[in-house]
Amino acid sequence: MDHSFLSALILLLLVLDPLGSLPIFIPIMRAVPKERRTRVALREVGIAFCVLFGFMFVGETFLEVMHLSERSLEVAGGVILMIIAIRMIFGGSAESAYGLEPGKEPLIFPLAVPLLAGPSAMATVLLLASRQPERIYYWIGALSAALLVSGLVLVLADRIRKLLGDSVVSAIEKLMGLVLTAIAVEMVLAGLKRYFVGGL
Repeated sequence: MDHSFLSALILLLLVLDPLGSLPIFIPIMRAVPKERRTRVALREVGIAFCVLFGFMFVGETFLEVMHLSERSLEVAGGVILMIIAIRMIFGGSAESAYGLEPGKEPLIFPLAVPLLAGPSAMATVLLLASRQPERIYYWIGALSAALLVSGLVLVLADRIRKLLGDSVVSAIEKLMGLVLTAIAVEMVLAGLKRYFVGGL
């Protein structure tokens, strides 16, 4: 499944799921002084960008070292996205999964990794770079734009929740989960098609 800049941007936004991160982000940041919250949010987004940016460039080497094919990565990425999408649709105890010690400021974990630069995001950028390396600048631009949007959402987290309300945020997250489910299925089907049609 080939991607354009726009489709890659939409896919990354769905995978990063900034609106879905609000219920996790806000409780974690309560222990951080208000004057530091913006700085902490931007720092964690920057760390997530560095992690995902690195994965783009070590993608082919990683596949060669691990003796993995692009087809297996595509199917695996689709399965991971499916799991994330199901959690988005049906909900889960995210706060307990990403809990932090009381009064401790988050650093890398859990906001940068795995909330933003989680397995699904890593698999997605790895897949984009390995499938269409000639468009690497598109993928860097799409990743930068997606994380910029995520950073803005996290910085404005309190305002967004007050403006939209918990029910609207939850509804948007479930809608994004449905779209991500379709993308995940398409990735799995594309990987299987490439495997059976292209051979081993």
